[in-house]
Amino acid sequence: MEYLEEHERREQWKKIENALQEDRIDEFRAEFLEMHPYDQAKIFEEQTEETRQQIYTYLSPEEIADVMEHIEFEDIELYFSEMDPRFAAQVLADISTDDAVDILNELDINKVASFLTIMDKESAAEIKELLHYEEKTAGSIMTTEYVVIRAEETVRQAMLHLRTEAPDAETIYYIYVVDEEKRLVGVISLRDLIIAEDDWLISEVMSDRVLSVSVGDDQEEVARMMRDYDFLAMPVVDFKQHMLGIITVDDVMDVMEEEASDDYSKLAGVSDVDNRDDTAFASAKKRLPWLVILLFLGLMTASLISRFEDTLNEVAILAIFIPLIAGMAGNTGTQALAVAVRSIATGEHGKGGLAKLVAREAGTGLINGVICGIIITGIVYFWQGDIFLGILVGISILSTLIVATLAGATVPLVMHKFNIDPAVASGPFITTINDIISILIYFGVATAFLNLHLLITS
Repeated sequence: MEYLEEHERREQWKKIENALQEDRIDEFRAEFLEMHPYDQAKIFEEQTEETRQQIYTYLSPEEIADVMEHIEFEDIELYFSEMDPRFAAQVLADISTDDAVDILNELDINKVASFLTIMDKESAAEIKELLHYEEKTAGSIMTTEYVVIRAEETVRQAMLHLRTEAPDAETIYYIYVVDEEKRLVGVISLRDLIIAEDDWLISEVMSDRVLSVSVGDDQEEVARMMRDYDFLAMPVVDFKQHMLGIITVDDVMDVMEEEASDDYSKLAGVSDVDNRDDTAFASAKKRLPWLVILLFLGLMTASLISRFEDTLNEVAILAIFIPLIAGMAGNTGTQALAVAVRSIATGEHGKGGLAKLVAREAGTGLINGVICGIIITGIVYFWQGDIFLGILVGISILSTLIVATLAGATVPLVMHKFNIDPAVASGPFITTINDIISILIYFGVATAFLNLHLLITS
């Protein structure tokens, strides 16, 4: 099976469609099953319910399970609701346990109970065990389909055991070693197992320096750990080191996509990324809370400007530069915010690295402020012919960039310190806060300059 380009997928589908229309089951199965499950899923998603019903009758639950593992989650409930309940339960039983749990979490609770009742007891028990774990933890994304061997076994015995268990395992590249009480004591790679002598004990060839994660660990921490160590799988244990399951690299990729999508939505000031099938009302409901908060913060900005009405009446041209000052503050604050949130999300700041990050951003704000301040001073002087006004705007830009950069960097760090998701310090939020700061600085400097100018001239 190979990955198909979009035009190749459509050419393939024409052949499959003809076979469906003419009820040539063998030809349909030959063409469809030759494709990679990802391409099968892409084609499946484009079909009408009538065509999908026909596909359900032509494929076995196990073959449909391969397709369902590559379907977008927002569509999964539709497909399982249109299947015969017994067929759907069998499909879930044939899907890897961790993926089945993810799918069931998207379904109505009554449907979940119904499917688990119909399903065979062994599969239902494995799924129920994982459903109990808190969402977004290691336990919720692990699979119980893995291979373990005993430390006291010989290599020959382990290979025989592996041949028996491998067909149902999620991966066999790492084989985990447990003691008599099922505590994780080591790991051995498939390669090392193959090249070892048959009569060697597993305890002699395994590595006892095995890294694991706790069942309650956050999924983002697990993903970061697997990324750092380049693992294809990670064992999951309880507080007594009993082996409970494994997390594979494909699950981690899903986690990274989910977390990135979640952070993006928060940085955009949205409670959740809009689904493509959301109505206008549903989308508005997700976006409205942040917009209302930002509306009231915007009113604070307007209120601040009104307090400097005398200054504006004195020098009306100051109003021209309000968008410039506020825009620069928002831009530099958002840049610093992105750096800080990324540093926290990836763990790059490390121990004691937060102070270094803040110091670096302060230096960045100072350098950018000095350069931009000098440039705007020259522009205003040649444009308006007033060096006094140029210096006023230049100093305002300098002060604003320094403070806004520090705000963008420190707000997410403070939130992180208090165990609040730093991504909620979203771009719109930081921009509005920096608008308020920039207005205070700009008119504060302007008022001070006017008072100084009056003092000098008098």
